[in-house]
Amino acid sequence: MSIDWQSFRLTIELALVVSAILFAVGLPLGWWIAFSRWRWKFFVEALVALPIVLPPTVLGFYVLVALGSQSPLGRWWQSLTGHTLAFTFSGLVIGSILYSLPFAVQPFAASFSSVDRKLLAASATLGASPLRTFFRVVVPLSVPGLVTGVVLAFAHTMGEFGVVLMIGGNIPGVTRTASISIYDQVQASNYASANAMALLLLIFCFAVLTVVYALNRRTPNQKLWTIDPAK
Repeated sequence: MSIDWQSFRLTIELALVVSAILFAVGLPLGWWIAFSRWRWKFFVEALVALPIVLPPTVLGFYVLVALGSQSPLGRWWQSLTGHTLAFTFSGLVIGSILYSLPFAVQPFAASFSSVDRKLLAASATLGASPLRTFFRVVVPLSVPGLVTGVVLAFAHTMGEFGVVLMIGGNIPGVTRTASISIYDQVQASNYASANAMALLLLIFCFAVLTVVYALNRRTPNQKLWTIDPAK
């Protein structure tokens, strides 16, 4: 019985990179979904939520085609770097961002929507710009939702299988994630090693989610916003 630490470290690295990018991308997108009055906004909401109901192999296939050498993006990247994005760690990052997007954006948007509009109006009355209001009022009051979105994206990326297999294949040290390693061990009838890796993932993800729920229980009792948004 042995644990494939290389694939486990690669999975954590992938999850950290994807979570950081989704945090940066999800903040403005979640804000727009929460406050936009555009008539056709529901199309964007449906597009963001699509990976939740779309089979991972379908999403993985189309991302693979988009990143391949026959696509404009693939040809541009190949001319720039000498290789395609498919079957690389960068390709895994792109696919994982698309697959985990709703798990970050939806909690962000829900948290932003729950902010009292009177506070936003008061901030504007005090002369704060929309950007300052966002970072001084909305973000501090939305901390539980932001933390939840980032952690859900992280945990979801940790458990990906279909998308990463379609886009990255099974290259040791490059694209072989923990879930693919478990699949390989099962295919080889090495159930003891598969169980060890699966148990490690189970304990790790459970610990992460436990910390998040514990923090979210404490946050409502704390005074998150004590700064004058106009300063």
